[in-house]
Amino acid sequence: MKMTLKTSAIILTLFALLTLFMSGSVIFDLFGIREKEGNYVLFIVVANFVAGLLYLLSAYGMFTTKPWAFQLLLAITCMLILAFIGLLIHAYLGGIYETQTLKAMMFRIGLTALMTGIAWQYISKNKVKNKS
Repeated sequence: MKMTLKTSAIILTLFALLTLFMSGSVIFDLFGIREKEGNYVLFIVVANFVAGLLYLLSAYGMFTTKPWAFQLLLAITCMLILAFIGLLIHAYLGGIYETQTLKAMMFRIGLTALMTGIAWQYISKNKVKNKS
């Protein structure tokens, strides 16, 4: 149990750092990444950046088995789903975007939902059991 939680926290930390690097590089135009990204959608990049910051906090919560880690990950999942819906509306209305962004958002939402499930299973669910 603890090994799964700790391993998940480490994976989440690495994903957070990658997310912060990539989205931060686009937002702040670092290393010429903005040009390489093509038709990026700024609100998606900002949502990913915010998610990256919150991932770090969530990873700490998972690593230290804090009950709020589940709630924070659930909030991040909801935020990403709302951003994805916004992206779909943007695309439907003829806004420019990269097809890869749709795939990346689906992956990000899936990974975040998986981490949310792990936090629930190993922290929140067990906290409820221990109180009974």
